[in-house]
Amino acid sequence: METQAAKPDSKAQNILMGRGSSRRAITDKLTQVGVTLGGTMVFVALLLIFFYLLYVVKPIFDAAEVEPVMSVPLAESVPALMVGSDEQNEVIYRVSQTGHVDFYDVSASKLIETEQLNLPQGTEVVSSSASVPSEQRFALGLDNGQVIIAGVEFSVTYPDNKRLITPNLRFPNGKAPLTVDAGGSGIHNLAFDYSSDKMTFAYQNDNKVWQLSRQEGEENMMTEEVEWFAYNGTISDAPTQVQQQLMTPDQRQLLLRSDNKLFIYNIRDVESISLLQVLELGRTGANVTNVSLLAGASSVLVSYDSGLVQQYFQVNGEQGRLYQEIRDFKNDAGIKSVASEFYRKSFVTISDDGYLSLLYTTSQRKLFSEDFKLSNIGSMGFSPRSNALVVEADNQLHLFSVENTHPEVSWSAMWSKVWYEGYPEPKYVWQSTSGSDDFEAKLSLMPLAFGTMKAALYAMIFATPLAIAGAIYTAYFMSPKVRSIVKPTIEIMEALPTVILGFLAGLWLAPLIEENLPGILVLLVLLPLSILTTAFAWHNLPEKVKQRLPETYQELMLLPVIIFVGWFSFAISPTIEIAFFHGDSRMFITNELGITFDQRNALVVGIAMGFAVIPTIFSIAEDAVFSVPRHLSNGSLALGATNWQTLIRVVLLTASPGIFSAVMMGLGRAVGETMIVLMATGNTAIMEWSVFEGMRTLAANIAVEMPESAIGSSHYRVLFLAAFVLFIFTFLFNTIAEVVRQRLRERYSSL
Repeated sequence: METQAAKPDSKAQNILMGRGSSRRAITDKLTQVGVTLGGTMVFVALLLIFFYLLYVVKPIFDAAEVEPVMSVPLAESVPALMVGSDEQNEVIYRVSQTGHVDFYDVSASKLIETEQLNLPQGTEVVSSSASVPSEQRFALGLDNGQVIIAGVEFSVTYPDNKRLITPNLRFPNGKAPLTVDAGGSGIHNLAFDYSSDKMTFAYQNDNKVWQLSRQEGEENMMTEEVEWFAYNGTISDAPTQVQQQLMTPDQRQLLLRSDNKLFIYNIRDVESISLLQVLELGRTGANVTNVSLLAGASSVLVSYDSGLVQQYFQVNGEQGRLYQEIRDFKNDAGIKSVASEFYRKSFVTISDDGYLSLLYTTSQRKLFSEDFKLSNIGSMGFSPRSNALVVEADNQLHLFSVENTHPEVSWSAMWSKVWYEGYPEPKYVWQSTSGSDDFEAKLSLMPLAFGTMKAALYAMIFATPLAIAGAIYTAYFMSPKVRSIVKPTIEIMEALPTVILGFLAGLWLAPLIEENLPGILVLLVLLPLSILTTAFAWHNLPEKVKQRLPETYQELMLLPVIIFVGWFSFAISPTIEIAFFHGDSRMFITNELGITFDQRNALVVGIAMGFAVIPTIFSIAEDAVFSVPRHLSNGSLALGATNWQTLIRVVLLTASPGIFSAVMMGLGRAVGETMIVLMATGNTAIMEWSVFEGMRTLAANIAVEMPESAIGSSHYRVLFLAAFVLFIFTFLFNTIAEVVRQRLRERYSSL
């Protein structure tokens, strides 16, 4: 009966076991699918981030595009002084050298309006001059010593909710001609510029003598009217035969081209004009065809009949600021005409046979080049937004659309030294914005990558020894009771918000270090010495004394020593500063040693960011050391090895994959850190290894500048490129860490 009774129980037990096995199988399968799906989604998310960054970054490396839009026959055959268009590219204009202005409708390809400047009776135009492109202003020199200043402008109205662009002429100084030469001599070879309170005219009179006339306006305090005062001077040493004359918009320099020489005069003081420099522009087998000013008027472009274009700008040297050849661009055909953009450093050249090239100086790129089969080339001009180009050729005005969104970006401009306007030599510079419209963007990523590596290096120098040594001691030597308190305490440090650490580092730690520099140096020396001395003293104590102290809390004996050494170092700091640094260690470092000192520097960042990285390294390294099988260390000790021999030759070798992973994880954390370096450094994009100077990192730069960058701009996309570089950095570090960890595991797995 017992046997019969046991059979149902056995059968029920088998049924229950079968049900449990099927449930486990289903659970295992679901877990496997979930883990696989989760891992796949993580991989897909990384790929999506990768390709999205590439999607945003790609347009900055796209080539420019120039395409013909329309052409219209000219109403007259007098040579053009300047051509251009309105901002919307709906109306183009042509100003002749006699002051005749024609406006053409782009959509209808026809002449819509003609303006002719009213000349005094019995006078005629003997010279004309155009100002910088952004002003769209010109002046006519008359044979009676007078000048007429006019400009092209467009008014926009919206009748019946339709945009209507009306072209007209503006006269900044009134329609009445302005007397420049009181003797009534003709105004030949005119060069001019105009501002609200100053006008300057350079010209040759009938006797071929170069004259300079300046009129400065001052507001009358009583009547609030502007009164103009004239000042005149003579350029006695100027060449007689001049092919081109240019004046900088600040009215400080006059440039005269005579054959293959460029004479540069300082005209700040009309009554004391001086020759600054004579540039020899001649090249073997090539003659100068054109000299023009780049946007901002800091650079001079010199083009040749061989197709060569050279850029000059002033460089500070032993003899002062002088023009120097900086870079050149080579074309296949001789240059007939050159035009620069209103605000950026792009310019376009066209040859005699219509070969058009679009170039950019800072990145030294040829953005576009194509033969449009044009002939009889005249003037060229960009639209205000630089998205269109007007070319006079074949007795027609040709309008070209221009797509040139990101000319300032190139691999060489981001990763190589670039010679920027006004700089004494080529440098790595990050300066993305300025208050000036004609600012030369400086988008080198080298200072940011360098700052990222510098911040990570100093953080790792501070954190790695402390974290690894602490992990080894905690896992191998510390008593279990103390370890149960120390390990969670250090790990919970990782939960501290980095913004709090950055706040404390910038507002408390940085001033503290600056005020106690000698104390910091003393602390770096005394702290390790005091710990070693304490350990040595403890080692030599009699055994009876050691036995009276509980072995569990022996580690805590160091706390009073560390606290006392820290207090003593800061207490003695003022005495050392007075005795050795004349009472001011910062001034001593700056003046005597010649080292720049920033309050928020790499030392502050290293300590603050090291404090944030320590929990990451400590936790992983401690787990790796503690997880070493006990039979390995016990076997080593049984064979007669000491604790240190066992630690170095058995435990650390076995735990080395985990320790290396901990270091690389900490490095990845340091590379990607944002808030600490943002708040604890001066955010200066410099390339100096000095511990007393700051830096700017990729992550901090993105955090600072992304909110203020215009969406779709070069600045915006370069910031995404910086994020992509940061992504690559962390990816490489993690990949290297995994490869090395696997090799270490294979090598020491036999232990």
